[in-house]
Amino acid sequence: MYRFLLTPRWWGINLFVVLAIPFCVFMGTWQLGRFEDRVQTHEEAEARPDPGTRPAKPLDELLPVSTETSGRPAVATGTYADQFLVPGRKLEDRSGFYVLDLLRTEGGKALPVVRGWLPGTPGDAEVPPAPAGEVTVTGDLQASENTGTTGVDLGGGLPGGQLGMISAASLVNLVPYDVYDAWVTLPGAEAGAAGEGGMQPVPAAAAQGSGLDLKAFQNLGYTGEWFVFAGFVLFMWFRLMRREAEAARDVQLGLAADAD
Repeated sequence: MYRFLLTPRWWGINLFVVLAIPFCVFMGTWQLGRFEDRVQTHEEAEARPDPGTRPAKPLDELLPVSTETSGRPAVATGTYADQFLVPGRKLEDRSGFYVLDLLRTEGGKALPVVRGWLPGTPGDAEVPPAPAGEVTVTGDLQASENTGTTGVDLGGGLPGGQLGMISAASLVNLVPYDVYDAWVTLPGAEAGAAGEGGMQPVPAAAAQGSGLDLKAFQNLGYTGEWFVFAGFVLFMWFRLMRREAEAARDVQLGLAADAD
């Protein structure tokens, strides 16, 4: 009754099942490993001291930005140059924009510095000018933004002097000097929340991949999907096999004509 399993058509079906089930199990295990890595990274981040409470260090000693150095106070000395406004940024559920100035260091390379946040839209608010002369700033280190960062404007077409994403890649064609692949946000005292036209400090964000965000739980969801796929493949193989076995039995009993 089960000799049909040795036919060429069933050899193809059997080969597909033999390959598909281990592949689904492998992919499910891999996605589960990604979720477990994120859980471990989150636990390690929770166990470390708050980055903002750790001693400030020179900028170059904290680069490149990692999950461990993100949020650490970084010190840099230079002179403020170009200024950009970053629209579409929220603070405590209020719409506004960042005031970003490029601090040119002694080596000529510039560090993007978010001096603060203002409500409204660029052009409607008076933006405090950056301090003149050489200054030393201490700000919380942040990794360059990317397309997945909340608030990033990917539409383009912004007016001159505005910036949609804080990153070296987005600044490379706007200024004639090199830019660090990182930025800092100044704390309240240096952002001038009380005195400089009402600017408010922008809190440092947690490093990407260090928390149990939606993407982490997506990995867990994908884990379940791959195991479901494996079970579905096995179920469909068993169902097809049973159906063809029943058809072969009916032929043997004379209840149906032989299709061959």
